[in-house]
Amino acid sequence: MAEGDDDKDQKTHDPTQKKLDDALKKGDVAKSQDLVAWFLLFISTLVIATMGASSAGSLAVPMKNLLANADLLQVDRSALMQLLISIIIAIVVAVGLPMLALFLTGVGANLMQHRLVFSTESLKPKMSKISPLAGFKRIFGLDAIVNFAKGVAKISIVGTVIFVVLWPQRSSVDAMVRMDVEMLLPHTFALVMNVLMAVVAILAIIAIADYVYQYQRWYTRQKMSIQELKEEFKQSDGNPEIKAKIKQIRRERSRKRMMANVPNATVVVTNPTHFAVALKYEPGMAAPVCVAKGMDLVALKIREIATANDVPIVENVPLARALHASVEIDQPIEEEHYRAVAEVIGYVMRLKGTLR
Repeated sequence: MAEGDDDKDQKTHDPTQKKLDDALKKGDVAKSQDLVAWFLLFISTLVIATMGASSAGSLAVPMKNLLANADLLQVDRSALMQLLISIIIAIVVAVGLPMLALFLTGVGANLMQHRLVFSTESLKPKMSKISPLAGFKRIFGLDAIVNFAKGVAKISIVGTVIFVVLWPQRSSVDAMVRMDVEMLLPHTFALVMNVLMAVVAILAIIAIADYVYQYQRWYTRQKMSIQELKEEFKQSDGNPEIKAKIKQIRRERSRKRMMANVPNATVVVTNPTHFAVALKYEPGMAAPVCVAKGMDLVALKIREIATANDVPIVENVPLARALHASVEIDQPIEEEHYRAVAEVIGYVMRLKGTLR
């Protein structure tokens, strides 16, 4: 009985659409922060590569003019305010478009992983948020350990990539100290781009792996027990999806129990490929009992289990078809098949040497 209760509580069944929708409403979605960070870094690299020089130039011109004419600046309040506004405008012009691109990238990277969610669930007060024990589990639990290990691994990998990129360029880095500004900037820009492209490439692999990991963990959390499926079925007024899923689970359980009985069978009668019926007979039984039967792939599985457990397999096309059509699992065969089945079982027993 306890084993049946445990099976009811085991969350091994795929979630229903309602369960997934409820999770979405609560803001419980599969999301990888590493994937979001990678997209931001990727777009940042593109922005630097395509707009870095022009953005720097648009900032450099007003700053150069400011420094060149510093002695002509008036220090009254209105003049300083006008100067501040001009500097802010120059900054907005220089970085406004890149910042907009990064903002849209962040939104898009999240929408790629799940549709738009507005949930207040995380804002609701919960005792678990102020519980010392829950806080301890958050800090020292499995998730915290995994995140710490991921962080160390990412730092190590990125550090190694940067070293591999820069080490062959060490002579150029040394020479940069003696370069004038006009030569230094292009060399620095090229070096930074090489490092960024290498880091983007390696982090792409990490981001994809993290997304797969996060999705699998999220999907595992959404899995349901048979009891949860039954409760949802009651609450949803006989939802066809739940009804079908419960039937599927029952069929799977029945098939597992059936397959577990095959090693104890006396003989398996086959078609030889399309049908298989496993029969059990012991002295004292009124009639042989069907312990398993199936067609095609199920029949193949029955034959494989029988072979692995040294259960005799007898090919008898008409008998296999007739038994499969007429007898149910855990039921004795019909009287009309007594003679044919008796011949098969007698043959098997003679092979085993139990009858002389």
